[in-house]
Amino acid sequence: RERLRIRAAAHGRSMEAEIRSILSEAVSEPGDSVGLFTTLMDRFGDLGGVELELPARATPVRAADPST
Repeated sequence: RERLRIRAAAHGRSMEAEIRSILSEAVSEPGDSVGLFTTLMDRFGDLGGVELELPARATPVRAADPST
């Protein structure tokens, strides 16, 4: 009960509202949540992307050695 009170206070809501939130999360469909990429694109998409110039490789790429 004390942990619930602390959690509710941290989220700025009553214990009853915190219980409702916990129960809503518990029964929500997995597809209901929005992924991190979607959230970031919604927030920062209007700013545009960043095009980085990649320098040419100074040494050729070596194949991986699976024996080590």
